[in-house]
Amino acid sequence: MKTLSNNYIFKALDAFPYDLEETIEALTYALAYDEKNTTALCLMGRVYAESLKDYEKAKEYFTEVLAEDIHAFQVYPHYIKVLLWNEDLKEAEKLIDFALTIKGSDKAVLYVGKAQLLEQKQEYKKALTVLKQARIHTCNSNYLYVIDEEKARIKSKLPKKKKEKERKR
Repeated sequence: MKTLSNNYIFKALDAFPYDLEETIEALTYALAYDEKNTTALCLMGRVYAESLKDYEKAKEYFTEVLAEDIHAFQVYPHYIKVLLWNEDLKEAEKLIDFALTIKGSDKAVLYVGKAQLLEQKQEYKKALTVLKQARIHTCNSNYLYVIDEEKARIKSKLPKKKKEKERKR
């Protein structure tokens, strides 16, 4: 049974996000064989969040994943994005803080999520400080670029300091 479920998960992963019909069909079969498969549930949550913009349904899938396996670290970045998109900021903050304690979780991604949370709260200086932590924890040159882009965007939102000449006038 596990092998059949995994075969359908591989098909779903291969099809997502370009062929949603095939993705859903493969996930339906995978979950029919193993209704508690965390990878299938996580991908189904992503389909609802990223493609269908049904954040409440996505949250249900992600919650189900965590109820099955609290250490399913692959779900945390996606769940955090959904909470931020849905403006569930307190819930996102709690989830980020907990996810940072999970062994094997991608700390750099989680710190970027925390920076985005602080950005939504308009706490830009704190967000920039958190991005320093993300930079420390990344081991991926490509992700350093992502962190730098986040930093530039947040810096652009900081209030501009008045120049000395303008103050003298």
